Amino acid sequence: MLELQDVTFRYEAMTMRFSLSVAGGEFLAIIGPSGAGKSTLLSLIAGFDRSLSGRILAGGRDITGLPPAERPLTMLFQDHNLFAHLDVYANVGLGIHPGLKLTTADRGRIAAALAQVGLAGMERRLPGQLSGGERQRAALARSLVRDRPLLLLDEPFAALGPALRREMLELVDRMRRERGMTVLMVTHQPEDARLAAVRTAWVEDGAIRRIGPTAALFADPGFAALRLYLGEPPPAPAA
Repeated sequence: MLELQDVTFRYEAMTMRFSLSVAGGEFLAIIGPSGAGKSTLLSLIAGFDRSLSGRILAGGRDITGLPPAERPLTMLFQDHNLFAHLDVYANVGLGIHPGLKLTTADRGRIAAALAQVGLAGMERRLPGQLSGGERQRAALARSLVRDRPLLLLDEPFAALGPALRREMLELVDRMRRERGMTVLMVTHQPEDARLAAVRTAWVEDGAIRRIGPTAALFADPGFAALRLYLGEPPPAPAA
């Protein structure tokens, strides 16, 4: 389980305050207008931003003061952050050891992760020799070899077309179910949330304003802020 207990953060003139509970193995989508605090929420969980107050717990353990490398999570960004001069195998291996000092067991983990994401046989290709989807698959494989229970996705598939984005989301969801991972995903695409997320959280003005089952949240005709965000007309007034 992941829990945020009244976690506060200040960015320019905005004071953000987050409280959230996510069950182990859950897939939670995070949506909301630009500048609402969605990426900041993930950065606070990951430790890239430090909160002013409050606590962050993962599996019942207080991780609020831990540096990012010691937190039980991995984070995947829109920029895949692959090193252009290293082949796919080495880029994935960095998820295990920054100096690529790999054991036989480590090499087996890399091979298994590449097979899981459909990149078996592409180990010696450079990132420039891969398609956009293949580069994101390599980045996902690097996340998998870290073997952390929590995966944070900050719009990693936003630059992909609809069909490829759906394919990547289905892959992440399959990995979640097979490994029992907890996934939090920031997205601007409502269809991404509808496809993969058990629940969806609406972030606005630096706080989680609504959270609930994805289908019910999107179907609520009285959720005016969401209707406006989706570009849908508000419900007609009662006669």
